[in-house]
Amino acid sequence: MKIELNKIPVLDLFDSYRNSDEEGVVGYGGKLNIRPKYQREFVYKDEQRNAVINTVRKGYPLNVMYWVKNEDGTYEVLDGQQRSISICEYLSDKFAIENFKFCNLANDQKEHILNYELMVYFCEGTDSAKLEWFEIVNIAGAVLTKQELRNAVYTGAWLSDAKKQFSKTNCPAYLIGHKYLTGTAIRQDYLETALDWISSGEIKEYMSEHQHDHTANELWSYFQSVITWIESTFPHYRKEMKGIDWGGLYNQQKGRNLDPTALEKEITRLMQDDDVGNKKGVYLYVLDNEEKHLNIRAFSDNMKRKAYERQTGICKSCNKHFEYEAMEGDHIDPWHSGGKTNSENCQMLCKPCNRRKSGK
Repeated sequence: MKIELNKIPVLDLFDSYRNSDEEGVVGYGGKLNIRPKYQREFVYKDEQRNAVINTVRKGYPLNVMYWVKNEDGTYEVLDGQQRSISICEYLSDKFAIENFKFCNLANDQKEHILNYELMVYFCEGTDSAKLEWFEIVNIAGAVLTKQELRNAVYTGAWLSDAKKQFSKTNCPAYLIGHKYLTGTAIRQDYLETALDWISSGEIKEYMSEHQHDHTANELWSYFQSVITWIESTFPHYRKEMKGIDWGGLYNQQKGRNLDPTALEKEITRLMQDDDVGNKKGVYLYVLDNEEKHLNIRAFSDNMKRKAYERQTGICKSCNKHFEYEAMEGDHIDPWHSGGKTNSENCQMLCKPCNRRKSGK
């Protein structure tokens, strides 16, 4: 990798600046691709963006930036996208600092900003060297997510199309699925979730296989199918539905003839059960009846001590005597049959008997 340090005035960076979903983000006389395909979306918060502008206004040094020089004489930002867009958006009068947009500044203040010199390393090398360097130098601003790093490797038409669906503010995936997903689209959380679902966790393998596809239609169609299945199976929305591994459930259950009315009745009952510690797990439980999803409330030490004394240390299963520490609390009437986690429904079994009974 060949590296050369240059001083680039802000005026030159801003020359021919444009920022659009269709054409991307370009500057430096149209020769600089400010947001290459492997780069993240703009993620700076207002205070970070404003700090960049105040640094320039005061003449303080910004962290060095890195541009890759291409064979055709154009460039692409390797590190410094967030700072570059912050500066250019301010010069485009898209936001104000202390109630002053760029157009409101005095001429000498404008000249000071336009003549501010950015320290930029021009880098030349192979694609693999550029991407490796990208991981190394990208230390300013927000840390890259795992999916952003994957995007840096598997660039192409497929990724560009996938990002249209999953990686923009108010993108199609957000509009139909934000109630069920955690994270944000612009940090690639939605794309990562959809890929995790369709690949059953083998995201790199899926991206490698489809990298050179012309569209991401398969991924988008699959995602829509998952959302449609959720809303038809569980039509009554609750906040606990956010962040569930819906793709995993869809992959397991999509062939079953499920009754939404019966499921809703059972969910309503479980949501009101004080013994259910994990309300989010209710949706998994009604599909597979595995109590491990519910985190059923355990007997307290006081409940277990009362039962132990009541039984005089005799295991209710094998009728042998044990010390308290060698025994465990057990539901007399099982929880799934309506038994409650209270003193009256607690009995003490020795650990071997309790494990045999529960199938542990």
